[in-house]
Amino acid sequence: MIVPHTTDTTVPTRTVRKAVVPAAGLGTRFLPATKATPKEMLPVVDKPAIQYVVEEAAAAGLDDVLMVTGRHKRAIEDHFDNAFELEQALAAKGDAVRLDAVRDPARLASIHHIRQGEPLGLGHAVLCARRHVGDQPFAVLLGDDLIDPRETLLSTMLDVRDRYAGSVVALMEVPREQIHLYGCAAVAPTEEKGLVRVTGLVEKPSPENAPSAYAVIGRYVLDPEVFDVLERTPPGRGGEIQLTDALQGLATDGTVHGVVFDGLRYDTGDKADYLRTVVRLACDRDDLGPGFIDWLKGFVAGLESGEGVGRKRLAA
Repeated sequence: MIVPHTTDTTVPTRTVRKAVVPAAGLGTRFLPATKATPKEMLPVVDKPAIQYVVEEAAAAGLDDVLMVTGRHKRAIEDHFDNAFELEQALAAKGDAVRLDAVRDPARLASIHHIRQGEPLGLGHAVLCARRHVGDQPFAVLLGDDLIDPRETLLSTMLDVRDRYAGSVVALMEVPREQIHLYGCAAVAPTEEKGLVRVTGLVEKPSPENAPSAYAVIGRYVLDPEVFDVLERTPPGRGGEIQLTDALQGLATDGTVHGVVFDGLRYDTGDKADYLRTVVRLACDRDDLGPGFIDWLKGFVAGLESGEGVGRKRLAA
C-alpha cells in the first residue's frame, strides 16, 4: 500500500527560498547497483532517497530547488517530472492513491537541474549553483543524509539565519574515532541552547588532531558570500574543492553559526547504514510497520537461537 498524499498548510514563509541538492556523485560504494541507476534513486522503502530530501526542503518553506547532477543522472530529472502515460493509466484504473504518489514529486517545489561537468568536489558543485542562486542566501541539502520528517533541523537553521545572517551549518556530536569521516568544527558557546559559533573547520581530521567531536552533517544555510570564497578556494583533500575549506574562511570572520542536532538522522551513503535506514523507516510506517516488525522479531529470534532462520521461509 502507498501512503496517501497529505497537504501541509502550515509551511512557513522564509527569507531563504532556494535550496541546492548536489547529486552528481558516482555512487561507487553501491556498485554494481549504481552502474546504470543514480545512487540518489535507490529506494528507501518505496521512495527514492532524494525525494525525502526534497520533501524536507519543501516542508521548511523552500519552494525553489536546484539539483546539481552529472552524466547518467537523467532518472532524477524524470522522477521529478510529470509522467503523462503512467498518470493516464492510473487515472483510467481509478487508482487515486498511486496516482497521487506519482504526481507528488513534480509538485513538491519548482525544481531545476544543472550538470556538474567534472567531479571536482562538493564545493565545486555548490559553485555550479551560483547563477541560479544569485545574491540570495540558500540552503544546501546532501542526499546521503536523511533527516527524520518529524525533526525540525532545517527550519531551526533557517530561523538562525534570519536572526543572525551569515551562514549556518548542522553539527552532530560523534565518537572521536569516527570524526575522520566528517568535516569537523571548532566551536565557541553562545547564550542560546543548541547554538554555537563556529570558529574553524577542518575536513576529515585524524581523531588526535580534531578540534572537537562536532561533525558537520549534510545541511547548510549559506550566505551568497560563499561563492566568492569558493572561487578562490584551491583543491584540498582528495584533490577536490571542499566546501569545508571555504566555510573555514568565513568562520574566521565570525559569521558562521552551528546548530547542534541530536535527533534522528539516517545515513544512506553506506551499505550497512542504508539497510538500517530502510528497516527503521519501514517500521515507522503505519501500513507496513506492524506486520514487518512481527516478521523482524521472528527473524531475529531465529538468529539468536541458532535455528538458521535465514535459510528458512518465514510467513509474510
